[in-house]
Amino acid sequence: MWKKGRVYKPVENMDVSAASKEEYIQEKVLVPRAFGILLKFFSWALETWIIGSVVMFIIKWGNMIPEFFTYAHIKEPPMYYPKFPEEEFDEQDVIYMHPDSTAQEKATQVLNCLMDCTSRKKTENEPFFRRWTIRDFSRAYVSGEVTPTEVAERFLSAVEQSIKHSPQMFIFISYNSVDILKQAAESTSRYKRGEPLSVLDGVPIAVKDEIDCLPYPTTGGTKWLHKVRKVTGDSTCIKQLRACGAVLVGKTNMHELGVGTTGINPHYGATRNPYDTERISGGSSSGSAAAVSAGLCPATLGVDGGGSVRMPAALCGVTGFKPTYGRLCHSGVLPLNWTVGMLGILASSVEDVLIVYAAIVGHSLSKSVSLPPHIRLPLLEKSEGIRDLKLAKYTKWFDDCEDAVRSACYKALNLIKLHYGCEILEVTLPELEEMRRAHYITIGCECDSSFSHDFKNVGLAKSGGDARVQLSAYSSFSSREFLNAQRHKSRQMHFHMEIFKKASVIVTPTTGRTAYPIQKDALKYGEIDYGNSAELMRYQLAGNFLGLPAITIPVGYDASGMPIGLQFIGRPWSEATLLRLACATEGVLD
Repeated sequence: MWKKGRVYKPVENMDVSAASKEEYIQEKVLVPRAFGILLKFFSWALETWIIGSVVMFIIKWGNMIPEFFTYAHIKEPPMYYPKFPEEEFDEQDVIYMHPDSTAQEKATQVLNCLMDCTSRKKTENEPFFRRWTIRDFSRAYVSGEVTPTEVAERFLSAVEQSIKHSPQMFIFISYNSVDILKQAAESTSRYKRGEPLSVLDGVPIAVKDEIDCLPYPTTGGTKWLHKVRKVTGDSTCIKQLRACGAVLVGKTNMHELGVGTTGINPHYGATRNPYDTERISGGSSSGSAAAVSAGLCPATLGVDGGGSVRMPAALCGVTGFKPTYGRLCHSGVLPLNWTVGMLGILASSVEDVLIVYAAIVGHSLSKSVSLPPHIRLPLLEKSEGIRDLKLAKYTKWFDDCEDAVRSACYKALNLIKLHYGCEILEVTLPELEEMRRAHYITIGCECDSSFSHDFKNVGLAKSGGDARVQLSAYSSFSSREFLNAQRHKSRQMHFHMEIFKKASVIVTPTTGRTAYPIQKDALKYGEIDYGNSAELMRYQLAGNFLGLPAITIPVGYDASGMPIGLQFIGRPWSEATLLRLACATEGVLD
């Protein structure tokens, strides 16, 4: 019976309208939570040839891999990289950036896109804790209220406090006080001379430990990877930030090899959520999200392979953005998953996301990516065009989340509709369960092919239990399963492009639940909890599997005070539309 694969209808016979008869399948994850000694035994069993083969067969069968992939009949050809339709579309109220502009020129030009906030005054109702924005730092430096050196000293003091805090926050894997103070001193001198490089000059920005940034090694959250892959220079995005004068303040913690959603790292500690230090921060860009949430930095860089920027951003109550696949250059980023993993930005506001995005934007040099359209930046002050947007919503999918998440997201959606008059268009997205599994197969095969040799020879004995389990699962997929996963990519691209013929944006919650408590039994070896992971990743995978741009913004809290995020997914290259819509929503909810 298990050899009977599903026969899929040709995509041209599929209906994505609200009247579609396509079934919504709720996630069925048949892998029990494993932790501690049980996790160590489970990882050992999977690494044993006979036992591991039997166990993996049972897991695959229980999770419908044979039906959806191994023996499936799919007409569409495989799509190995995101391939977007070659079509032009208009985005209103934008400015165009010349592709050959320097990072400094782009960081200066983006100031024309920002709202006027010179008249902002502190009010009685303003909260005691307010995150400083990039322009807050810039204005304070220009006025002489504070210097970059003083900010760097306060930053280092705050990091030390987070280390001494009980429980320890574990936000950073590495930071170098001497290097940070040296950068800050150079920035302070520039301001004294009246020659700041850009609005980013002197602004502290942290970097996920998956991105090359001297003088630090790039560990990928492991204890071994930096020993087999040496860092010889800055990644392209770091070079661009340095050119703008940003102070790079260290490498943030992450889930080991980016293969989990909790941010619990058995080597560098579990990154704690600043809203409740007994709860997870999300992963895998856990430290980057926590650094912004705690107010240590106005912006950080992350890498998003399966919601790894947007998920922790939502759980920690900040903004998280990933552009279209190929919009940013990935030179100097760990090649963990090259078709689904993309650079992303976490920040305290949409404005700060836009500033950093403008500084580092520049198309990928990969031959797999067609030359993107012109770089367009939104004029955030102009909100008139928002009323012309149509927001697509698949209600069965949208509603498949915790009550608090659903309530907050509907409230935000209703405010957008009420304030701007946007039309909410009901649609159907078929085969979401297939997409979830196809993404897992794809990211698994790519990660396995990138590091399996070094992992087996050097990393196996030095890795946590959850990473070992994941790498065993990744190595179990056959070429046929991988190929059919890419055929599903063709199908999903068709479904999404059909929806984008009618709508500008797809709207969803960012996660299916809020941050949950950290279990003490997971701290030493990590944990495998596919059930909670599936809830956290439920809405994010199209951004990675199909390379679509997406952004999350905070829209509320649950009864425990944990943040909730709303996500907008755009058509390819529509970053300007997403950023303007997110900023307008942020304003309505302020």
